[in-house]
Amino acid sequence: MADYFVHETAVVDEGAIIGKGTKIWHFCHIMPKARIGERCVLGQNCFVGGEAVIGNNVHVQNNVSIYDRVIVEDDVFLGPSMVFTNDLTPRSAYPKKDKEGWIETYVERGASIGANATIVCGVRIGKHSFVGAGAVVVKDVRPYSVVVGNPAEHIGWMCECGGRLRTIDGVRYRCEKCEREYELRGEQIYCLEE
Repeated sequence: MADYFVHETAVVDEGAIIGKGTKIWHFCHIMPKARIGERCVLGQNCFVGGEAVIGNNVHVQNNVSIYDRVIVEDDVFLGPSMVFTNDLTPRSAYPKKDKEGWIETYVERGASIGANATIVCGVRIGKHSFVGAGAVVVKDVRPYSVVVGNPAEHIGWMCECGGRLRTIDGVRYRCEKCEREYELRGEQIYCLEE
C-alpha cells in the first residue's frame, strides 16, 4: 500500500519515486525515475520528467511542468502555470540526440515562483527568493531577492518568512513581519540568525 495519494485520473509511471504524504491530483503525469519528496502537493495537470528532482514539502500549483534537469529543493512554491524550460535552442526540424544541450535549472530551498512566471534554463533561483507573477527570469536570482518584470530585475529583499525587508541604515535590514535581521554585504544579503 502506497503511503502517498494519487488521484484516479493521474498517471504515475513505474519507477517513479514518491515520498510519504505526497498528494498528486487530477490529470498529473509522473515519468519513470522522477523523484518527488515527502509532503509535496502537485495540483491539477502537472507533469514531472524522469530526470526532475523535487524535494520535500514542495507545492506545485495547477498546470506546471517540471522537465528533465530541473532540480527543486525543499519548501519551494511553484505558482499556477509557471513555466520551466530546459533547452536554449529548441528546433522541431533538428531534434537533439539524447537530450544533448539540455541545461540544468536549480531552485533553492524556500524560493517562491509566482503565477505565469517563466524560468529560462540554466539559472539558479536563490534560497527564499521571490519571483513575481509573470516575470521572465533569464539570469540567476540572488537569495532573498525579489524580482519582477521582463526580463526580471531585482526590486527588493524578502525574509525567509515571506515578509518584506526594510532597511534600518542602508546595510542592516529588518523583516516587517517577523523582525528577523539581515545584513547587506556587497550585492548579497545575509540573515544574521543563520
